[in-house]
Amino acid sequence: MTEYAQNAELAQDCARLTANIARVIQGKDDVIRHVLVCLLAGGHLLIEDVPGTGKTSLARALAASIDLEWKRIQFTPDLLPSDVTGVWVYNQRESEFEFRQGPIFANIVLADEINRASPKTQSALLEVMEEHTVTTDVMEYRVPTPFMVIATQNPIDMEGTYALPEAQLDRFLMRISIGPLDPEAEVLVLRTQRDGATVGGLAPVLDGFQLEKMLGQVKTIEVAPALEQYIVALAAHTRAASEVRLGISPRGSLALVRAARAAAATHGRPFVSPDDVKEMAPLVFGHRMLLHPEAELQGRTTGDVIARALQSVPVPRAVSR
Repeated sequence: MTEYAQNAELAQDCARLTANIARVIQGKDDVIRHVLVCLLAGGHLLIEDVPGTGKTSLARALAASIDLEWKRIQFTPDLLPSDVTGVWVYNQRESEFEFRQGPIFANIVLADEINRASPKTQSALLEVMEEHTVTTDVMEYRVPTPFMVIATQNPIDMEGTYALPEAQLDRFLMRISIGPLDPEAEVLVLRTQRDGATVGGLAPVLDGFQLEKMLGQVKTIEVAPALEQYIVALAAHTRAASEVRLGISPRGSLALVRAARAAAATHGRPFVSPDDVKEMAPLVFGHRMLLHPEAELQGRTTGDVIARALQSVPVPRAVSR
């Protein structure tokens, strides 16, 4: 199979996933595609929006569309780290302690309302999201592959929420929001609920083997040297901005490369274009930056900084493969 044929097949698989998820998430094909980009890039996803916009339904729809093991963790203020990673219990029959794995041991983990748990519990995800391992006492356990955490959270100004620390935010490849529905799409939501089309009725359209093949294919997507320089220049621009207290680190630049590769793959291309980088930059960079308090008081946002960087940094005119 030729390179272009392989990427065309990958794009078709993405289209099948999108169509399946769209049966219950109407009017949000672009959002669904961004979720698939994060999946294909091998990253973790943070969905931030107000209650009632379908954050949890979107995450569950993705998990239901792939024949893999998935588990849901409902984050609450009294949730303990051991409730996430697992706990040692005494086996009376064997007269020894044994480790009982927590819900984090799954291919797709839905961390629902993650910012309602305490910072101590949130930190239980730091190692596993980065290293794909859980260390307890002196033992190290690997989680299944592929592995993806999809976290939902309400805006941090809502009652009963804890802001995620910078180290935790940096573990997420992308942060997206679903946004409001247009009237036509909202009518479709009412109609599908009436007809009984729910997440529970979705059947898988891909299996683990197919997903592993897609993940491997994404890693072969080419990134021209000129685009690598473009990404580094965008990151440097954020670090130099006067209103920025913490700019994009090299890890953020690497994350943008991964996301741009996956974005190109969803279009069936074996190479990254400048448009892929420009599309993914706000979703990858936005949650990795901190502004000075004065800038926040003036109403500045990280989105403004990223938009200015995209306008100011010259786009490579010729991207050679």
